[in-house]
Amino acid sequence: MKKRLRNSGNTANIVRVDPSGPDPNDIRAAVQTLEQKGVLVFPTTGLYGLGADAFCAEAVRRVFAIKCRPAHKPLLLLLSGVDDMAKVVRTVPAYAELLMGLWPGGITFIFKAGGLVPAYLTGGTGKIGVRMPAHPVAKALTEQFGGPITGTSANLSGFPAAASVMHLSPEIRCQADMVLDAGSLAGGSGSTVVDVTGWPVNVVREGVVPRRAIDDALRKG
Repeated sequence: MKKRLRNSGNTANIVRVDPSGPDPNDIRAAVQTLEQKGVLVFPTTGLYGLGADAFCAEAVRRVFAIKCRPAHKPLLLLLSGVDDMAKVVRTVPAYAELLMGLWPGGITFIFKAGGLVPAYLTGGTGKIGVRMPAHPVAKALTEQFGGPITGTSANLSGFPAAASVMHLSPEIRCQADMVLDAGSLAGGSGSTVVDVTGWPVNVVREGVVPRRAIDDALRKG
């Protein structure tokens, strides 16, 4: 029987999950948490993220509050597949399609936000960052939820991100409604962030995907 731990405080629910093949029941419980305007901690390939229904203002406000994140800073979104792009992105330039061959994994693309994307996700910039996760738990979560979820790192603003649940800030761990603990992750510098709203593309931050991989994908196209 899976062991569930409850933290003191706001009784954040910690559920240990298999990082390579999560129990469908745990994923269903996590999806139900999202559907009920909840916030959960979940694993991505390198670091733990803080997830909420991207189109639920109340849940996203909680993400900002839990992280102590300034409201003017945008949140990146995790998508289950390219079909989700139409929900959040205005247009996908041809050169961006070439780079999307680097998905799934540690690369976030910044697009012009679609007309239905709330300003609270873009920080008033008119742009939205999106990524397709590769980690089996995050992948299962986005697929089962059927819509974009926030994928910001599960850390207090200005503090290091966590590659394990034990390294989460107590404030994060206790305020989340559910914590999916998949053990220690790869860590690292997070995803590479590429702005594809204009040409040439702008590598805002080089992370786990090197700049040369981006240049190679563009050359091959």
